[in-house]
Amino acid sequence: MAASAASVARPTVEVLPAARLEGELRLPGDKSISHRALMLALLTDGESRIRGAGHGADVRSTAGIVRALGAQVERAAAAGGTGNVDYVVRSAGGGAIRQPDGALDCGNSGTSLRLFAGILAGQAVDATLDGDASLRSRPMARIIEPLRAMGASVEGSEGGRPPLTVIGRSPLEPIDWTTPVPSAQVKSAILLAGLRAGGMTVVHESVATRDHTERMLRARGVAVRSRDDGGGGVVVEIDGGATIRAVDEEVPGDPSAAAFWLVAGAIHPAAALQLRHVSVNPTRRAILDVLRRMGANIDETPIDTPGTDEPIADLAVRSGELTAVELEPSDTAAAIDEIPTLCLAATQARGRSVIRGAGELRHKESDRIAGIVTGLSALGARIKTTGDDIVIDGPTVLRGTVVDSLGDHRLALTFAIAGLVAEGATTVLAADSVAISHPTFFADLERIRS
Repeated sequence: MAASAASVARPTVEVLPAARLEGELRLPGDKSISHRALMLALLTDGESRIRGAGHGADVRSTAGIVRALGAQVERAAAAGGTGNVDYVVRSAGGGAIRQPDGALDCGNSGTSLRLFAGILAGQAVDATLDGDASLRSRPMARIIEPLRAMGASVEGSEGGRPPLTVIGRSPLEPIDWTTPVPSAQVKSAILLAGLRAGGMTVVHESVATRDHTERMLRARGVAVRSRDDGGGGVVVEIDGGATIRAVDEEVPGDPSAAAFWLVAGAIHPAAALQLRHVSVNPTRRAILDVLRRMGANIDETPIDTPGTDEPIADLAVRSGELTAVELEPSDTAAAIDEIPTLCLAATQARGRSVIRGAGELRHKESDRIAGIVTGLSALGARIKTTGDDIVIDGPTVLRGTVVDSLGDHRLALTFAIAGLVAEGATTVLAADSVAISHPTFFADLERIRS
């Protein structure tokens, strides 16, 4: 049986090969922007309207925490039948938050936990951030250390894992911090804490990571300065004590969700897909650029978006022949969330692809390196690891089998796309995890396949 709209509710989904992929897709609202829009609305003095936010489980976790910290949050279905939602958030005022009644449940969302830790560090509250078993397995030392250096008390369980208890301090001490591993979430946690510091906080990154926090703070009247460090990295500065202005936010489509459809269109022999209103932020478009380097037929039409600093475009992808690609660690860092589906693309590309420096994938919702190698190997791919590098030889005929997504939404989405081009049926275990980021995925898949 092919995947159906109801399949997302089941832990096991069977995907059959598609004769053709054709149609138009509107994607979930960008997760990164949806999270930050809700969080910044909490810290304003007024009413914020957020249109087209993602409705995955991660964003719902953030909305629940914003409510628990004192804001009024109203939610309604967005227009257009996309599965997205509109929010109206009325803050408690003055950038302050209230003492929560109990633990703050982040679910599976590492973004929620890390960024709220930064927010709570500068507030006069004592709060605990917790989540599901997957989130509790992820080490948080990279945010604990800088927040402690700023004067907050942050305590985790063994190995610095959640639950995290944060006892805030205001004002915090400003810091000059170099992130040991480039991470937008770590950078954002420090910048959000820096809003409540008594001076200028500086973050150094060896590779520029996604910059939604900086863009969205600027749009709300906060002076955030970014500059190249002269060596390929970036320096970001923020002054403490700034007031955050309430604004209306239009959330574009999530490029990480677009990645799966772009790969589907690029590797399927009979595909023509249009993706509407997708974020093409320079720090998020690596998937586009890498696929084009591989020879993918992708057209990009910019969309004029007054009142936002986020570049948006319509994308069209058509079938074509791919060639192998080699990614350096900086390329891999720029496309870190899309690496699993890029591995799938590489199985259908001519030659040997090498993805270097992918070690960060071992600390996501699962060990994504192990998960993608095991899953694609089961489907017949020639894929192996050398340390933190992934090596793939293609093209390879994939054959349907049972693959375990390990409860990781990006692996489940990747294996489902693989099923569209594999011979026979592909059974994806723990496929219900796609609801974390792309609740309408299987309904969309059924609509554009024939």
